[in-house]
Amino acid sequence: MFTLAVILARAGSKGLPNKCVRRLRGRAVIEYTFDHALEARRVDGVVLSTDSAEAIHLAREKGLVCIERPTHLADDTARLDDALRHAVCEYESRCARETDLVVMLYGNVPVRRPGIIDEGIQHILETGADSVQTVAPVGKHHPDWMFRLNRDRMDPVHRNRHYRRQDLEPLYLLDGGLTVMTRSALFNALDDSEEPHAFLGHDRRAIIVAPHDTVDIDEQIDLYLAEAILTARAATS
Repeated sequence: MFTLAVILARAGSKGLPNKCVRRLRGRAVIEYTFDHALEARRVDGVVLSTDSAEAIHLAREKGLVCIERPTHLADDTARLDDALRHAVCEYESRCARETDLVVMLYGNVPVRRPGIIDEGIQHILETGADSVQTVAPVGKHHPDWMFRLNRDRMDPVHRNRHYRRQDLEPLYLLDGGLTVMTRSALFNALDDSEEPHAFLGHDRRAIIVAPHDTVDIDEQIDLYLAEAILTARAATS
């Protein structure tokens, strides 16, 4: 059983350009993901797929295998499963080792629950699922409390009589912290190119984490949140 962690990072981002190498507590954002992958006991290999020269430089300092992602796999229209398959094939070709499980990690996620990568790998092995992802409770941003606007007229998305958050149906949101999948699910998706999430297979499982166990950097304010959480963790460790 060989488990490969693939770190995905793009230099181009309309919201926060080059967000994977923005500074966070004196380090580049992506360096935290390097640590998460390297500290995971069940990960056997780590590879970075990116078009960012700075990210490649930082990864090589850590001794990671680096793959310069082709332009057609690094623009806004590129599918991430295509980038994943490219990274897996390149790694297997260079290292002469076939992969069984693929751990997908976004390079712009500096905050993850400690040990979550090993937990995700353990869960997919125990359940025999095609994929495992981390999810967080939706909380007060619930569809039952959302509206469509017809000019300024408010039309509820779901008509209901829920006034207390405790009465809302439990729903969960993908938080981007972790995705583990079998190699077969990733590559079998080529047979179903019209379904964008076919690479997750048919049996998809979840691990519930707390809302702030994961911070996905998309905007400047996310950096402030990540800094606060990492500072708090450092103070209690």
